[in-house]
Amino acid sequence: MPELPEVETVRRSLEVTIIGKKINNVEVLWSNIIKLPGDPSEFDMRISGQTIRKMGRRGKFLLFYLDTDVLVSHLRMEGKYGIHDESEPVDKHVHVIFHFTDGTALRYKDVRYTYKHLRDSLRKTSRQVKPALLDQKTVTGLGNIYVDETLFRARVHPERICSTLSDKEIRRIHDESIKTLFEAVEAGGSTIRSYINSLGQIGLFQLQILVYGRSGQPCVKCGTELQKLRVGGRGTTICPKCQKKK
Repeated sequence: MPELPEVETVRRSLEVTIIGKKINNVEVLWSNIIKLPGDPSEFDMRISGQTIRKMGRRGKFLLFYLDTDVLVSHLRMEGKYGIHDESEPVDKHVHVIFHFTDGTALRYKDVRYTYKHLRDSLRKTSRQVKPALLDQKTVTGLGNIYVDETLFRARVHPERICSTLSDKEIRRIHDESIKTLFEAVEAGGSTIRSYINSLGQIGLFQLQILVYGRSGQPCVKCGTELQKLRVGGRGTTICPKCQKKK
């Protein structure tokens, strides 16, 4: 998940590339990414014809100041903005395109992995599942905390060899990783120990953590004492009952 310095870098980059550009129309390629107005056509009508006057930031949210509206954008897990010439081919991960009147376009893409990609990646490797999930070539956005949480929720032992995972287990890993990352975004990210960001805000996802950093404490599901292991050189916490090593 992009942290504050990364979001600020994006803001500054956009500030020197899109200020003064007039929006001709907006093309929404994935409707679920638009929150308000929820209807893509209404979203397009609302901001088309307006000019981007300045860029701002509120925490991890980017603010596009238009003539009469403010567009609020969150970069989610792996969101990226890029300015392109209209003649350039559109990447398959692009979800929203802001077409400008000068023949350029601002494209937003959110690289999220699909179940098929995850299944195919895991099936062809004999690595343990935790190191495989930490590999950004397999899954983008899963760090040590989120992998522990995902595998616990999916009831999969982190030392399982990927090629032995069943379709159901891979499906659970896929679904639970998305839920875990979504909850982290909604809660402001995970903050371990006493870190507080520059706005004086503490990430609240740590209050939802089920296993990471809780070795020696009872499992929230079955009461079994959580154990700490080292998997792929990384500290790992599991429930030996909920995550049996097959």
